[in-house]
Amino acid sequence: MSNASTTAGVEPAADYANGSPSSQLHEDVEDYVDLVAERSVQLGGNADGTARMIVKRSSLAEYSASSPSGHDHVQALSSALAAFGKLARRAIDASNEVNDADTADIFTEISLGVDKWLWMVEAHLQL
Repeated sequence: MSNASTTAGVEPAADYANGSPSSQLHEDVEDYVDLVAERSVQLGGNADGTARMIVKRSSLAEYSASSPSGHDHVQALSSALAAFGKLARRAIDASNEVNDADTADIFTEISLGVDKWLWMVEAHLQL
């Protein structure tokens, strides 16, 4: 493990291979994105997931790359997860309004998973 990776606040690649919490969160988020994209296409939509479009459409606050403290990092992650969970719950309501139980189920799964991660991340704010 190099000093550069630890001082920059980046986990070593070995941690990802060993199933660290951040790699599991990353995997879960990728699964959620895939679920939404696949459902969008099934319903006749377009899953435009280019980096440019994601940045353009994101409602998340810009993340400071200037050496945030551990607490700042956890707070930013907590805020992002809370916002994502709120959007998932809105999507459940919108899906139910148009009687689309399958899409509501997808967003319910996402909401439950995001809330679990939010609970685990917020536990670090209490330390």
